Amino acid sequence: MRNPGRALCAFLLLLSAAWYFTSQTDWSALDNFFKWRGVLMQYSGVLAIGVMSLAMILSARPAFLERHLDGLDKLYRLHKWLGISALVLSVTHWLLAKGPKWAVGWGWLERPPRGPRPPLEEGSLQALFSSLRGAAESIGEWGFYLAVVLMVLALVKRFPYRRFVQTHRVLALVYLALVFHSVVLLKFEDWAGLTGVLMALLMGGGSVAAGLSLLQKRASGARVSGTVSVVEALPLVDVLRVDVQLQPGWPGHQAGQFAFVTFHRDEGAHPFTIASAWQADGQLRFLIKGLGDYTSDLPQRLRAGDSVTVEGPYGCFDFDGPRRQIWIAGGIGITPFIARLKALAGRTDDAVIDLYHSTRVYDPVAIDRLQQDAAAAGVRLHVLCSNRGERLDLQSLLREQADWQDAGFWFCGPTGFGHSLHAGLQQRGLPAGRFHQELFEMR
Repeated sequence: MRNPGRALCAFLLLLSAAWYFTSQTDWSALDNFFKWRGVLMQYSGVLAIGVMSLAMILSARPAFLERHLDGLDKLYRLHKWLGISALVLSVTHWLLAKGPKWAVGWGWLERPPRGPRPPLEEGSLQALFSSLRGAAESIGEWGFYLAVVLMVLALVKRFPYRRFVQTHRVLALVYLALVFHSVVLLKFEDWAGLTGVLMALLMGGGSVAAGLSLLQKRASGARVSGTVSVVEALPLVDVLRVDVQLQPGWPGHQAGQFAFVTFHRDEGAHPFTIASAWQADGQLRFLIKGLGDYTSDLPQRLRAGDSVTVEGPYGCFDFDGPRRQIWIAGGIGITPFIARLKALAGRTDDAVIDLYHSTRVYDPVAIDRLQQDAAAAGVRLHVLCSNRGERLDLQSLLREQADWQDAGFWFCGPTGFGHSLHAGLQQRGLPAGRFHQELFEMR
């Protein structure tokens, strides 16, 4: 499923259907607010812990889900929207728990008298769960407060990346506390139905993923040490070229994939697209744009001979498709295409490929290297420089490429521009499966 939004909707519908058919609620008997509140608290709780669990599972970067979601970039986009959904659902669940109590205290609502609770068999699992309700409610409440703070911080782009990584790892502990809350407070009889099966699978998988996160491990991707061999600054475009010599263990990669790279332990791993083709010699190249505090300071901090750890490869931006291809790169989005050009060097097939590279500043060194790579790969290169008044738009591209309807499109660059191109091409009849876009945002 290529669309993270559709995947999220499908997952919410699955959870809702499982809860509906398991709960067997007598809707006609819900004759007062507090009865509705009890049902809605169960429903919102199931949805909240369900989306948290899937988000936690995705954080472990499972390879089989990456393939189904068309790459780790889409997987992380789904992870982000699951986190936002968890925030909304958990706040809703908390308001259902607290709001009526406040309303009763303020005299706005009157709680109907409760009937006696049915006796439970002493020593039974249900009796144990009942005895733990108070602890589960308290742990869940404090876990909710901490989870809200951490999820809001994760959404604030100005929050430093290294602090985001450190605080986000605390969510694994909070999640385990919320699992305890949910296991105890899920309606006991629902454990025997479809809801119980789904919750057991999701919370079990999420708990394993939380353990991996606390141990700083992942479900897929090789982690290999290496040494920085070359550091070259390209100041005109604010890009740093970094060549790495890896120790044995790297499984190889396809052009278009990326890796998580740790240059400094205090900063942690950052995702960077690999800018070189794999030659089975342990050498990787990265082109790193100065987009934040850390990447902007990297030219001053990084030196040849420094140690590095590389984890991967990840991503499905693999250029599989028709022989007629049109590639579109914006700024540092040229990186996966450079790797593909190097992989195609000296090719003898009859594929026809056009590469459009839109850049703000014309750097003679960088463009000369790009032209050499394109010539070696037999790819037609079109460079547009915005500070010269040259801009790429869909109409001019389609005028130049009369056979565009036979082509597959690959885009890497500003997200909004990519969405605009995709929408325009779809309106003109291009099948959705022939437009490939890298969503390179990990938070």
